[in-house]
Amino acid sequence: MANPFSKIKSAFKLLQQIDFDQLDKLSAKVDLPKALDGFSKLDDAQLSGLMRMLESDKKERKLPEINGDFYEVHLRLTEEERAIQLKVRQFMEAEIKPLVNHYWLRDEFPFEIIPKFAELNLCGVTYEGYGCPNMSFRMEGVIAMEMARVDSSIATFFGVQSGLVMGSIYLCGSDEQKNEWLPKLQQLDKIGAFGLTEPEVGSGAAGGLTTTCKKTDEGWVLNGQKKWIGNAPFADVTVIWARDVDDNQVKGFLVKKDTPGYHVEKMKGKMSLRIVQNGLITMENCVVSESDRMPRANSFKDTANVLRMTRAGVAWMAVGCARGAYENALDYTRKREQFGKPIASFQLIQDHLVEMLSDLTAMQTLVYRLSELQDHQLLKDEHASLAKVFCTLRMRNIVGKAREVMGGNGILLEHDVARFVADAEAIYSYEGTKEINSLIVGRAITGFSAFV
Repeated sequence: MANPFSKIKSAFKLLQQIDFDQLDKLSAKVDLPKALDGFSKLDDAQLSGLMRMLESDKKERKLPEINGDFYEVHLRLTEEERAIQLKVRQFMEAEIKPLVNHYWLRDEFPFEIIPKFAELNLCGVTYEGYGCPNMSFRMEGVIAMEMARVDSSIATFFGVQSGLVMGSIYLCGSDEQKNEWLPKLQQLDKIGAFGLTEPEVGSGAAGGLTTTCKKTDEGWVLNGQKKWIGNAPFADVTVIWARDVDDNQVKGFLVKKDTPGYHVEKMKGKMSLRIVQNGLITMENCVVSESDRMPRANSFKDTANVLRMTRAGVAWMAVGCARGAYENALDYTRKREQFGKPIASFQLIQDHLVEMLSDLTAMQTLVYRLSELQDHQLLKDEHASLAKVFCTLRMRNIVGKAREVMGGNGILLEHDVARFVADAEAIYSYEGTKEINSLIVGRAITGFSAFV
């Protein structure tokens, strides 16, 4: 037969966990004899659970590491690639994160980071020669993700320089143009911009460019406007795509910033990617020499080759933007207390966090496979478009949930989520809207084109 006093002894043992000051406060609020009687009526399991609870409260809770890579997809990287990923992460955390809110709020670019950025030696990630690293497309995506995880504007700056500008010259330029520009762009001694979108022409660029070019005895004469051109206000050279009035085909040109007839006005009033300096370019009888026309850019198909290569990078950027929002929100919920405990311990908050992580994990596995297709030269337009559609949609959901779990603090820059919410809107739209990319996929799977 069990000792009838064993439970009373256990109750006293529980009270021994409390110091005298706590006991005085407790006696003023609780009928201790009645409490002891209640303890004596607990069964062994209940009493054991109460003891465990008191013991666990005395120990400092060790929380799991905050890690948006829940399925450990980084294990697909080689040791060298993983080292580069961590180097980029450390650079972004140490050099970019401390200053990003300052510049984002003021709609300015931190030019002082350019020399430090150059030291990473990452521009032209996938190209061979000209000082480029010649790494995999998968690694290019990982780099874009790591940058966007801290700031999407810096990732966009890198994407324009390394992808759109250098990619245009690498794919469409002459040997002379490659030798002149690629090494300088790779080291960020020169900054580039990519001029395709126009004030009245975005999605319809394939067949409706209003910027024109015409061959004359003096050279090629360019007329028209380009809008939303990242880096344009301070770029040394801009890739300009224009429609030839003689054969109606799209051609590409390298236009230097001091070319007569070429003017750039900084765009103001953006709510998204505010560090990116976008320009409205106006060309009035801007004369460009034949040596500055890219000889392998003779139709919009050549332009599309560049966009296909870089659109995968935008999907990776969406993953980075979503991951940054998720990790910052998770960190916040573990520190923010309401009703006497961290809000991360509440069921509804955990439900939101798990939904965010589910979307993020699906995005990560998709873009890794997308880059594998690219590395095996199997990437098609519809592959890149599907990734752009899915990842930017899920990104929007994640940044929205991140702001939601933070309550009113979610709209303050200091908590490092509001910026992701705003920047996600630009990532959602540029390099092909959700609707246009959906139609590219739809054409591939149905055999019918729904484009006008």
